[in-house]
Amino acid sequence: MWVRLWEFLYSSYFRFWVKWILRLLTGKCELQRVLGGAAAGARRTLSVLRNAVHVEEAEVDKCVRDVMKEKKIAQQDTGFKKKLHISLLQISGYKKLFLDVENLRKVPYDSENQEHEEQLIELWNLLMPHENLKARISKQWCDIGFQGDDPKTDFRGMGLLGLVNLVYFSKHYTCEARQILSRSNHPKLGYSYAIVGINLTEMAYSLLKNGALKPHLYNMVSGLPHMEHFHQFYCYLVYEFDKFWFEEEPESIMHFNQYREKFHEKIKGLLLDCNVVLTLQK
Repeated sequence: MWVRLWEFLYSSYFRFWVKWILRLLTGKCELQRVLGGAAAGARRTLSVLRNAVHVEEAEVDKCVRDVMKEKKIAQQDTGFKKKLHISLLQISGYKKLFLDVENLRKVPYDSENQEHEEQLIELWNLLMPHENLKARISKQWCDIGFQGDDPKTDFRGMGLLGLVNLVYFSKHYTCEARQILSRSNHPKLGYSYAIVGINLTEMAYSLLKNGALKPHLYNMVSGLPHMEHFHQFYCYLVYEFDKFWFEEEPESIMHFNQYREKFHEKIKGLLLDCNVVLTLQK
C-alpha cells in the first residue's frame, strides 16, 4: 500500500519538482542528462525509448533537430546530437529489422522457385561435401536432420527464414556446423539437426518480436541493426544450444520441448542484462 502511495505521489507531484531542481542545478534537461550520463549501448537507448520516442529512419535527422529546439538545447552541442542520433537510429532500425525478418518468415518455401531450391541444395553441399545427393526427393535428407524425404514440408512454420538461417550458419561457420551435425548423430543424445535449427529460428524470431533482443542489438550495433545481426544471433543460439543439450544429457529426444524451454528461459535471463552481448564464442 505504502509503495503504491509513494509511486502516486512521486509521479503526480514530486517528479516535476525533482526534474525542475535538477535542470536548475545542471543546466540540462532530462534527455540531456540521460544521454550524457549513460554509456553507449542498450542502457542509453532504452532510456530514450522509455521517453516514448518513435521515429522512422528517414526522419531521424529532423527529429533530432526538433527535439533540440523543443528542449532549448544548442544545435552546437554536437555530443548530445550524435548520441541522440545513434539512439534514434537503433530504435527505428530495430523496428525495420523485425519487419524484414517477418517478411522473410512469411515467404513459404516453394519447390518451383529456383532460388529456394538452390539454397536447399547449397545447405546439403555445405554440410555433406563428400556425399552426393542422389535425388531431390530422397531419404538422404534425414541424414542432416529433416523429418522426411522432402525438406520443404519442414519449413511451414518459419517459411524461408528457417532455410536462410540454416544456410547462413553452415556457410559462415562451416566447421562448427559440420561438427554439430556430427554430434547430433550421437547414439544416445542425438537430435534432428535441421529440425532443431528451424526450432531455434522460431526462438530467435520470438525474442526479436517481443523486444527481448533490444539490449543485445543496441549494445552490438552502433546504428542500424540489419538482417546480418539477426543471423549472427541465430548462430549463437545454434552453437550454445548444442553445448547446453550435451551438458544436460536428456534421457531421450522425447524430452526435447522441456529442455528447449529451459534453454529459452536461460537466454531470456541473459537478455535482461542491459550490458549483454550474445555472440558466438568458438
